[in-house]
Amino acid sequence: MNALVMFLADAATQPAPNSVPPPWWANPQSLIFPIIIGLLFFMILSSSRTKKNEQKARDALLAGMKRGDRVITIGGIMGNIVEVRDNEVVLKVDESSNTKIRFSRDAIKRVVKDDETSSS
Repeated sequence: MNALVMFLADAATQPAPNSVPPPWWANPQSLIFPIIIGLLFFMILSSSRTKKNEQKARDALLAGMKRGDRVITIGGIMGNIVEVRDNEVVLKVDESSNTKIRFSRDAIKRVVKDDETSSS
C-alpha cells in the first residue's frame, strides 16, 4: 500500500511525458535580458545623436564668427575679433594698449551676445 501511495505522489509531481514546455516569454525572468539590451541600444543611439548635434552647433558657431564679434576663449579670455583666418583668430583683448592675441580657431568657446556683456 505504501508503494502505491508513493507511486501516485511521485506521478502527481512529475510532468506528463508528452507535455509542451511553456514558451520563453511566459517566464518574467527570461524577459529581463532582452529589455536591458534594448535599453542600452537606445541609450547609445541617443548619446551619439546628442554629440552630433552639439558638434554641428559648434561648427556653425566657428563658421559664423566675423570681425567685431565679442568672444570668450576656452581659457576665459574675452576679446573682440579683429581678424578671422582659416585656422586662427586675432582678438583685441585690451582697448587702452591695443593688445592683440592670436588664437587657434578651436580655442573659441562661444560668441557673446551684446545683452550678455552689458549685464556683466
